[in-house]
Parts: sequence; structure tokens; C-alpha cells
Amino acid sequence: MFILKSPIQHIIELSESTRKRILIGLAGLPGSGKTTLAQQLQLDFLTANPTCSLQVLSMDGFHLSKAQLQAMPHPEFAFARRGASWTFDAAGFVAKVAELKAGDSRVTWPIFEHDVGDPVADALSVEPSCQMVLVEGLYLLYREQEWAGLEGLWDETWYLDTPLELAQTRLVRRHQQAWGISQEAALERVLSSDAKNAVLVASLREKADYLIEV
Repeated sequence: MFILKSPIQHIIELSESTRKRILIGLAGLPGSGKTTLAQQLQLDFLTANPTCSLQVLSMDGFHLSKAQLQAMPHPEFAFARRGASWTFDAAGFVAKVAELKAGDSRVTWPIFEHDVGDPVADALSVEPSCQMVLVEGLYLLYREQEWAGLEGLWDETWYLDTPLELAQTRLVRRHQQAWGISQEAALERVLSSDAKNAVLVASLREKADYLIEV
């Protein structure tokens, strides 16, 4: 593992070093700031390289739908643990990443619509001409069950090394804003689910090719 001091400079150099598509996986704790970092990198990259293309995608579109969670043997538990590795369509995610890796056809990608609390299929598309794709999500370094299919698909993996306390503080604030709940209720939600997911994600830190320090 290497520390990545300047992610934007790194991806610029990658784009200049090859003509093939580069596929980067950005992992990190819940609340680590993966989405914010990915969006800023996209803006900075396109500003520096207006003739190149960088597509940012999220794993969140592969959340199982509410209907799928409701159909599970213990739906209340499934909803309470939404965000755990087994509440995602891992097989579907792996298949889409493999399509991105092939790079020879247009690939559609789902998003998670927070207003309705469900994924929306084929909301985004990546054209064959897209040179760089950055996918962010919790379990990009995970290799158990169907997630094992991710092995060998990433050109590089990055881990955003945000301190747990900072990530949890962000999550509490996010839950308060999203559901209009008290700080105590938001913290309880974080500890009952997000914190458990964070333990698994943190255990995968050393598997990343590069570490991005906060």
C-alpha cells in the first residue's frame, strides 16, 4: 500500500500513460467523504483535461429495493441493517463492473433515489469512449460470497482513510437532516447499523493499492 498525496495528479498521469480505460475503486467508511472526494476529482480532472472524460459512479444504486428487503425472512431486521453487504445486489454490481472493465459497449448504471428510498435502474450511462471511471462505495475491497467476483476487475483501488469518529459525526448529522430526528436518535441509528458496516470496511483497509489520508 502506498499513500496517495495528490489523487488528482495521479489520475491525470494515469490518463496520459495509456489509451485503455482505467477503472478505479474508491472505498472508505460510511461517512468518510467518498462521494464528495469523487465529485471534486471529477471537476478538477475535467477542468485540467477538457478533452478527456472521467465518469464517477456510486455503488449505492445496487441497494436491494424495499420490496426485496420486505420479501426476506426477517424484513424488520433487513430494513434495520440496510447498508450491510448482504443488502446489496452484489452479483448485479460485479456484472456491471465487468462490463465497465470490458469497455467495448455502452454501460447503463443505476442510482439510489433518496426521495423514494429505492434504486432507479439505468439512470446513468457510460459510453465506450469514456477514458476513466471512478466507482465509489463501501464494499469495493470485499471478496466474500458474490463480492469475490470483483477480484481482478479494478486497475487500482483507493481507500479514503477518514478517522472513525469524524465519519460517525458526519453520519449523525446526515441522519438528523434526512429524517428530522434528534441527535440521540441519529446516534442510535449509526451505532445499530452504520458502525457495524464500518468495522467490516475498516478491516479491508490494507487491501487497497493506495491510501488517501484525511
